[in-house]
Amino acid sequence: QQPSNIHIQHTQNKIKLNLTSNISFTTALPTEVFILCLMKLHFTALLLTALQSDVVPFSPSISFSARPSSHPELILNAKANAKNKNSGGGGFGTGSSTSVAKKSKSGKVRSVLGYQGSGTKPLRVAANTFDQLRKAYGVECCSDVYVRSPLNDKDLFWFVGKVARCIKEKDLNGNSMPTEQEAVISQKRLILEYAKRELRPQNMGGPFSEGLELWLAPGDSEMDSVQNKNSFTKVEGSLSSISEGFQVADVGYNPEIYVGEEIRDGGLRVVRDENGDPVKDEFEINAPL
Repeated sequence: QQPSNIHIQHTQNKIKLNLTSNISFTTALPTEVFILCLMKLHFTALLLTALQSDVVPFSPSISFSARPSSHPELILNAKANAKNKNSGGGGFGTGSSTSVAKKSKSGKVRSVLGYQGSGTKPLRVAANTFDQLRKAYGVECCSDVYVRSPLNDKDLFWFVGKVARCIKEKDLNGNSMPTEQEAVISQKRLILEYAKRELRPQNMGGPFSEGLELWLAPGDSEMDSVQNKNSFTKVEGSLSSISEGFQVADVGYNPEIYVGEEIRDGGLRVVRDENGDPVKDEFEINAPL
């Protein structure tokens, strides 16, 4: 049945498709092509109607509200619960469905699956866990996270958020105290997918997405980083290097969020060499450079 708000007219070998009151398309085609196109146009019309309903895969919308900490709270809203694991196109979590389609290995990994919107829930869980850990232990449990995109600019390190980890044995979900490196490795896919698809695709996505590196700095050290007062530590290792007793429930991630002009121009990034060391001397903000 043809949808009421989308009209398809065809006479002989001519097709006219009215999508709205002011958009239409008319063409003349060979008979064979005409028949094939007619079938596809009817299907497309039905699909366009379906896309207006509540039964299609959702794209998460992101809004912001003030948070007591230094970053705004990430609120992820979904309009539908249906999931299409074969969905293509953009959106957080879109990618190869075979790369990380399996559930996290014994609770060690915060996974992002291969369909559109699949990063929404893991990111929300990671942010909530970060807030709980930060409230319980303060800055001592936190580390700042930076991404280096060598194919875009090998000297720039982009601030992409913070990780937190449980530091009290009595509060552990797992059987081993998580390290700084494990806090990032266990959430590596989530952090990189967010950074390159949502935060700064201009510098980390597309042709620049290969070879992205994660680096660590002390927690809440953004000002020291800007003033060239600290060095970064590269995150190295793989899932196999995570300890047997580790549980991802003991770590969290607070994503950096751009607002205002940062959305266009980008947020905090600093220059470091390939070892993570400053390339210029320290300076004070109020002192002449």
